[in-house]
Amino acid sequence: MTVVDAHHHFWDPSRAVYPWMTDELAPIRRRFTPEDLQPLLAANGVERTVLVQTISSEDETRELLATAARHEFIAGVVGWVDLTAPNVPERIAALRAASGGVKLVGIRHQVHDEPDAEWLNRPDVQRGIAAVGHAGLAYDLLVRTRELPAAHSLVRAMPDMRVVVDHIAKPPIATGEVDEWSVNLAPFRVLPHVFCKLSGMVTEAGKGWRVAALVPYVRYALEWFGPKRCMFGSDWPVSLLVASYAQVLSACRDAVGDVSPVERERIFGGTASDFYRLAVRASVGS
Repeated sequence: MTVVDAHHHFWDPSRAVYPWMTDELAPIRRRFTPEDLQPLLAANGVERTVLVQTISSEDETRELLATAARHEFIAGVVGWVDLTAPNVPERIAALRAASGGVKLVGIRHQVHDEPDAEWLNRPDVQRGIAAVGHAGLAYDLLVRTRELPAAHSLVRAMPDMRVVVDHIAKPPIATGEVDEWSVNLAPFRVLPHVFCKLSGMVTEAGKGWRVAALVPYVRYALEWFGPKRCMFGSDWPVSLLVASYAQVLSACRDAVGDVSPVERERIFGGTASDFYRLAVRASVGS
């Protein structure tokens, strides 16, 4: 079994501005590099990862690709391009031509930070996302409950696009509320090209979190998407605000509960490998 962390980051506040890195995130407002993560992966039996963008910058994406080229454990990079630009195909081609460009597996935009809840329904945005799919890349959908209706409209109209919902759409785990989130995410269950990342949950649960608080949300995700469409992601180093890398991995394993060995392999490796078309060992039960 090849264990894959389908969602983590690197950053350096001395070299770039991260608008989302508020004072509340001061404990992680420092440089995080492959040298910080690699020992954690080795200690926890994680062999491959997917490195994900953090800011709206193609320069950052080029840096992440160059980093991936130097480190075998980084199997793929989810980068950023300006989806509203008229030349998205050319921008993607330029990233692929850069050092490490062969490891570009997807594109993401911080949709939940857009003032307009309907941002995904803009014609220029939809044209840009369609170009991502035409380029053979996946699209990471970073939304909260507010943006789920527009996201559903988008992905329903793009059945040939590989889409994954990051952080199970950031449900309000800290309060235990389920209704609004579940009503808006459940319709994605009938769309076989939409997947779900079991990631970011401990951060949403907040300090003092317990595995029991995660379980209802994970059970919903597994019910809706099934193990073949769910994948583990650590969201490190954001997750360090409330938990260690080992605690995040253990919490996800516990929250998944009593599933078969084949289903567990899918969640913790096979799904991510297949979805992102990573160059890792073929998955079991796919």
